[in-house]
Amino acid sequence: MQTSVIGFPRIGTLRELKFASEKYFRNEISAQQLLDTAENLRKIHWTTQQSAGIDYIPCNDFSFYDIFLDTAALFNIIPKRYKELQLPELDTYFAMARGYQGKSGDVKALAMKKWFNTNYHYIVAEVEDDTDIQLVGEKPWNEYNEAKALGILTKPVIIGPYTLMKHCRYTGEKKLADFVDAVVSAYQDFVKKCEELEIAWVQFDEPALVQDMTADDIALFHRLYDELLPAAKTSKILLQTYFGDVRNIYPDLIKMDFAGIGLDFIEGKQTLSLIETCGFPKKKLLFAGLVNGKNIWKNHYEKTLKVLKALQEKENSVVLSTSCSLLHVPYTLKHEDKLSQTFISYFAFAEEKLEELHELSILADVADYSSHAAYQNNQKLFAQPRDCYNDAVKDRLAHVTEADYVRLPKRSERQALQKKEFGLPEFPTTTIGSFPQTKDVKANRSAFRKGEITRQEYEAFNKQKIADCVKWQEEIGLDVLVHGEYERNDMVEYFGEALGGFLFTEKAWVQSYGTRCVKPPIIWGDVFREKPITVDWSVYAQSLTKKIMKGMLTGPVTILNWSFPREDISIKESISQIALAIRDEVLDLEANGIKMIQIDEAALREKLPLRKSDWYSEYLDFAIPAFRLTHSGVKPETQIHTHMCYSEFTDIIPAIDDMDADVITFEASRSDLQILDSLREHHFETEVGPGVYDIHSPRVPSVEEIVKALNLMLTKIDREKLWVNPDCGLKTRGVPETDASLRNMVEAAKQIRK
Repeated sequence: MQTSVIGFPRIGTLRELKFASEKYFRNEISAQQLLDTAENLRKIHWTTQQSAGIDYIPCNDFSFYDIFLDTAALFNIIPKRYKELQLPELDTYFAMARGYQGKSGDVKALAMKKWFNTNYHYIVAEVEDDTDIQLVGEKPWNEYNEAKALGILTKPVIIGPYTLMKHCRYTGEKKLADFVDAVVSAYQDFVKKCEELEIAWVQFDEPALVQDMTADDIALFHRLYDELLPAAKTSKILLQTYFGDVRNIYPDLIKMDFAGIGLDFIEGKQTLSLIETCGFPKKKLLFAGLVNGKNIWKNHYEKTLKVLKALQEKENSVVLSTSCSLLHVPYTLKHEDKLSQTFISYFAFAEEKLEELHELSILADVADYSSHAAYQNNQKLFAQPRDCYNDAVKDRLAHVTEADYVRLPKRSERQALQKKEFGLPEFPTTTIGSFPQTKDVKANRSAFRKGEITRQEYEAFNKQKIADCVKWQEEIGLDVLVHGEYERNDMVEYFGEALGGFLFTEKAWVQSYGTRCVKPPIIWGDVFREKPITVDWSVYAQSLTKKIMKGMLTGPVTILNWSFPREDISIKESISQIALAIRDEVLDLEANGIKMIQIDEAALREKLPLRKSDWYSEYLDFAIPAFRLTHSGVKPETQIHTHMCYSEFTDIIPAIDDMDADVITFEASRSDLQILDSLREHHFETEVGPGVYDIHSPRVPSVEEIVKALNLMLTKIDREKLWVNPDCGLKTRGVPETDASLRNMVEAAKQIRK
C-alpha cells in the first residue's frame, strides 16, 4: 500500500527557521542567508520522508510564515498599502504578516485567525475591489525543482480555490462572487504550469469542505472546479480534505474528475459511513487519513487495519495518509532525553508518524498481519495498563452539583458592587498579563532549570523584575496592574508543570504562527492541583502598589486545547478535572487579598466543532460550565476577567456572555473591530475591552490611531462598560516598543475621558 503525507513541519528539528527569521528581522543576517537556511530545511524534510518510504511527498508546504498567505501572494492578492511600500518581495510578504514601520511607510499587519479547530494561526488575505487576481509567483515550482534536483518527485500543495475564497476578506464593494472568474483563471494557469513541468500529482487543500455547506456553497464549489478540472490533462488532481468529514458534498465529489480524494478518518465522524453508503469510485485513489496529524499518541494498529481492510474489501484503491498536515505535531522524539522510555513508548511525533505509515502500509498488504512483529509490539503496548488514574480526582468530580456552576448574585448586581469597590475611572486601562520576556528573564529561567543557580537566586531575580514592572506600569499611568509573568515560560506549560497528571517535553516545539512556537504539555493522567501556583507572586506584586493587581490564570478550556489531550477519556471529563484545579487557585488568590482575577480562555473557540449542529452538544454545553466552575465560589466584589484572541467569536457571543465573567478582553485590532456589531446585536452584558492595538506586530500605534479606535468602540459599546487594553499579552515584544505603545494607549484613554 502506498503512503502519503499532507504536509510536514517546517520549523526544523530545533526551530532553525524561527531563529533564522528573527535574525533577519533584526538585520543580523541577509535575505540570502535566510533563503539558504530555508533551502537546507526543505532538503532535510524531503530526504527524511523519502528515507521513511513515503510515496507521495509534499512540496510547497514550506512557508516563512503561513501557507495561506503564500497562496494569496502567489495569486497577487496583495493589498495596495503593502505594494506602495515598494519593498523587496520577501519584505513585502513579511509586512503583510507582521506589519511594517520604517522609512517606506507605516502599515498594520493583516488579520490573523485560528486555522479551523487548531492552535495554528493563518493570515487572512484581503481582496480589494481592484485586486487583480492572477498567477504571479514561482514558489511552488521552485520548490518542486529543488526536490527534483535531489532525485525526489513531489506533489505541490496549495490551498484550493474554494477554501481560499471562503477565508479571504473582501474589503470593498465587491464580494466573493465578483472574483470567481479571476480565481478560476488563476488556478487554471497554476495547473497548466504544473503540466509544463510534467508534475504527476497536485494537491489542492480544501478543509473548508468539512464545514456546513449551503446550496450556494456547493454551487460555488462546482463553479470553481467544473471549470478548473478540465485544465488538468496530464497532471492528476488530489482533492485533500481534513479536520472532519465532507457529508454535505460527498456524493458530488465522487462524481467529479478528481484523480484522488483525501478524506479524514480521525475527525471525520461520518467518513466511513459515507463510503459505505455512497461507495467510492474504483478509478479514483482514496487517500485515507488514518494516522492522526494532530495528536501525539501512537496509532492503534488493530483499529486502523480494520478500517483499511474494510476499504480494501470493497475493492477501493487506497493510499494510507496522515489525517492532516503534520505541522500540528512536534518534529521528532529524538531530542527527548529526560522523558522515560515508559512514556516515550506511547508517543509518535512527525518523524515517528512516518514510521507508522510505513509499518501500516506493510501490514495492510499482509493476509495475516497478526503474526507480524510490528503488529504484536503495538498490540502489547495498548494491552498493558497505564498508570494514569486518580480515584480522588474522579470522586471529587462525581460530587460536583449544578449549584457549583452558578455564581450569585447575578452579574448586574455584582457590577454595581465592583464599581463601588474599585473606584476606577471611566475607560480603565490595563494589559492582558505578560510583559516582555527579555534575554535576562529567559537566561534566569534557563540557569535555574539547569541547576546553575539556586531557587532563592531565581526567585530573587523574578521579584526584582516584578518590582521594576510594577514601578514601570505606575509611571505609564495604567489603572489596573499585572505582575508581568516573569516566572512563566508559557501560559499553559507553566500551569501544567504545577498540576498533577501532565508530562513535559524538552524540544517538542509546534508552530503557532510565524516565528512563534509553543511546546504543548501532554495530559497523561487525571489532573489535580498539588499546591498553590501563582499566589505568592501575585501577593508580592500587590504588596508593592496601592493600585489593583490582577491575578493571572489560564482557564481549563485553554489548558486542555493547548495541550495534547488524552484519548482514553472524554474531552468533557478532562476539562472538568482541570476546572476544579483552577477553582482551587482562584479561591486561594481571593483568600489572599487578590480582588481581580483574570482567567484566560484564549483558546475557547479552538475546539468548537466545525459544524454548528455540534456546537452545544459536543462542546459548549460543557466548556462554558467548566469556566463557570472555576469562579462560581468567589465573593460578589471579586471581579473575574477573561481574555480571548485570534478567532471568530461573532457567532458564539451568547455563549461567551454565558461564561458569566465580569470583564472580557478580546483580540480585535487586526480585524478592524468587527466583533463590536455582534456585541451590540446580542446585548452583551459583560464589561469589555476590545484590543486597541496589535501586539503581534513590532509597530507602535499613535495616540490618534487609538483615539480613533476608542471613538468607534463608543458607537457600539456603552461607555460604562468599555475597558482600554492591548489585544494580547506583551511577552513577545521588546521593551522600547511596549513602553511607547502603552504610553500612547494611556494618553488616548485620557483624551477620551475629556
